[in-house]
Amino acid sequence: MTFSFKKFLPHILVLIGFVVISLAYFSPVLQGKKIKQSDIMHYIGMAEQQKEFKATTGEETYWTNSAFGGMPTYQLGARYPHNYIKKVDSVLRFLPRPADYLFIYFLGFYILLLCLKVDFKLAALGALAFGFSTYLIIILGVGHNSKAHAIAYMPLVLAGIVLTFRQKYIGGFLLTAVALGLEIGANHFQMTYYLMLLVLVLGIAYLIDAFRKKMLPHFFKSVGLMVVALVIAIGLNATNIMATQEYVTESTRGQSELTINPDGSPKEVTSGLSKDYITEYSYGLTETFNLYIPRFLGGGSGEDVGKDSEVYKFFRNIGASPTQALQESQQTPTYWGEQTIVEAPAYVGAVIIFLFVFALFLVRGRLKWWLVGGTILSLLLSYGKNLGFLTDFFIDYVPLYNKFRAVSSIQVILELCIPVLAIFGLVKLFNDFDKDEKKLKALKISLGIAGGLALIFLLFKSTLFEFVGANDGYYRQAYGEYGQGYIDALKEDRKAFFTQDTLRTLILVLLSAGTIFMFIKKKFSETVVVGIFAILILFDLVGVDRRYVNTDNFVSASKVDQPYIANAADTEILQDKDYFRVLDISSEGSRAPARAAYFHNSLSGYHAAKLKRFDELFDFHISRNNMNVLNMLNTKYFIAEEQGQVFPYVNEDANGNAWFVAEIEKLESANEEIKALDSLQTKIKAVTTAQELSTKRFNVDSTATITLTAHQPNKLNYKSSNTNDGFAVFSEMYYGNGWIATIDGNEAPIQRVNYALRGLQIPAGNHDIEFKFEPQVVQTGSMISLGSSVLFGLLLIGGVWFWFRKKETKTN
Repeated sequence: MTFSFKKFLPHILVLIGFVVISLAYFSPVLQGKKIKQSDIMHYIGMAEQQKEFKATTGEETYWTNSAFGGMPTYQLGARYPHNYIKKVDSVLRFLPRPADYLFIYFLGFYILLLCLKVDFKLAALGALAFGFSTYLIIILGVGHNSKAHAIAYMPLVLAGIVLTFRQKYIGGFLLTAVALGLEIGANHFQMTYYLMLLVLVLGIAYLIDAFRKKMLPHFFKSVGLMVVALVIAIGLNATNIMATQEYVTESTRGQSELTINPDGSPKEVTSGLSKDYITEYSYGLTETFNLYIPRFLGGGSGEDVGKDSEVYKFFRNIGASPTQALQESQQTPTYWGEQTIVEAPAYVGAVIIFLFVFALFLVRGRLKWWLVGGTILSLLLSYGKNLGFLTDFFIDYVPLYNKFRAVSSIQVILELCIPVLAIFGLVKLFNDFDKDEKKLKALKISLGIAGGLALIFLLFKSTLFEFVGANDGYYRQAYGEYGQGYIDALKEDRKAFFTQDTLRTLILVLLSAGTIFMFIKKKFSETVVVGIFAILILFDLVGVDRRYVNTDNFVSASKVDQPYIANAADTEILQDKDYFRVLDISSEGSRAPARAAYFHNSLSGYHAAKLKRFDELFDFHISRNNMNVLNMLNTKYFIAEEQGQVFPYVNEDANGNAWFVAEIEKLESANEEIKALDSLQTKIKAVTTAQELSTKRFNVDSTATITLTAHQPNKLNYKSSNTNDGFAVFSEMYYGNGWIATIDGNEAPIQRVNYALRGLQIPAGNHDIEFKFEPQVVQTGSMISLGSSVLFGLLLIGGVWFWFRKKETKTN
């Protein structure tokens, strides 16, 4: 069998085009600049300690003390042995970030459409539509990299599944396994969970189709192969999955033992997140039209309305200088929807939405129904509390759904489904199976729906909408006597945005419809139509994307790699080489919660899944400045602020690293234990609910000491001296999965005391004590990953060999 370079040349050229477009959109990366992402700044602050440890020792630490009093690094970029699927991912993401993610958006979607037997030109067109979907660009702008990473591999997973259902068993199986491995390895389980929901919809559509065509044996054979592929993909990521599963029960995503709130009121008991937290970011019903008209609800929470705006004129009229008025107008709260904050609209594109509607009247069969089904399910679930009965059902009865927040992000599914069906609208347009009369009828109906909707909004906007935002009352009050004038100006600018973008959408729809009409009338060729739609889609989507993510988002690499500069307080604290914790209560600490973690062992940080007991300790006590609790956490310094100047406040009463207590009191419930900390003298007494402990008193004389002699993030060494048997409390967060304590080399059980700290019974005498974090889950998971990698490698070699043999036999 000979290799046909000519056959692969179009695909090679398309991939080169994707590289060029990705670099062109994020062109500052070619100058060595990096995109400034708020979430990545937080991540860098959180991960600095483990990064320094790796650079110094060459080892990976799976525990950090830099944030929230201490936590595992499993969700902070920890790297595991034998995680070879990550190396595959690194090869695919060869471009500078974030151009690498944009390239994978294109690549995965392109492969999906090819597996659906779409011509390469239309597949490339669809890839551009998917990759430049505004939400997918926005998350790169703010630093939701793991989310973007997981979304990028979604189409590739679907490609493998589709290929398997098309009876391409070997290729489908191998692609599904590696794509699922990459998807899971992206480490954003919420996006992977949403993909699973779409796969279920797809599976139902194929099952119904197989039943009708009497092809159930093929269906179940395909499902069986995909299950094996899933098992291998899980094995490739075994360490990450097992560590995350172990951690999640101890994190804020797990079930709390508390049944009360900090104010004493009854707490909603749930095995996951609370409903209010899950649905905090719920998509508004009216907001649906943002998918079609970008600034239908004003765009983002802070838009630049420019010098020609009513807001700018308002500030000039009340005496502001041109510079002041311009500054005020650059962050105008034009968004008037129901969500708390919105970076930008989740715009799918006027052209793509029109093609989607057009496809509804031409495309038939299982493809249409799983894409439409996925779109509708995604949209309805994104409404969250605005469609309470459905959301409550999923939270209460659908496994794992209550582990994830920000329900509006499930719209990534419709952002994938809509472009696929839209491209199939063009596929049906170009083929000869349907008569021109049918195509023309579909065009008229879709133009009537899409164009008519835009025209109605344009003509009757003042009748249909008031352009009033949920926070307008706050702004009215904030500007005092000028408040109403500001709101009136703001409403006019919202109306202007609405008008501009609705007219923009209408024009794009008319141009799209005109292009299709010219093709039906044999005035345009397929190539011309594809070219025109490429221009329209790029103009449409890139034009909106660049309103929110553009060259202004890039800064020098040094500002990204080292996002925090030590202030006067940091500099002074860093001179103290003891081991202690810091609480940043300054305004800068509020704006950048992970900043302190970059320099110190901090009680603050930024993470979506911190340790549950620390989070509860914070809500009940730390946030209320309970000094007894702050002392037991060895909070030696506070970064405070006075008249805009930060300074370190020294807490002389901090308990230190460890101490012997005179009494342990056994309590009956977690409620009692956390409430007891209100007035507990933590240096003298400890409380616990641990079954292994009981109420007990100890003799503690003035000669009893326990001293920290060496410390690393994952290892702490102490020396103790006590003439009596005693019980020591350590100012370290308790985590039962991985921390091992030894006394003179003999393992000793670690007890949980004071709700969140470690305690240890220590016999009389002088002893060497060591705490070491050696999670068994990492060792076990790594062995599973190694075995899965070897197995997949053998299957890949066998599959490729079998494919070549089959091709050779067919050729002969």
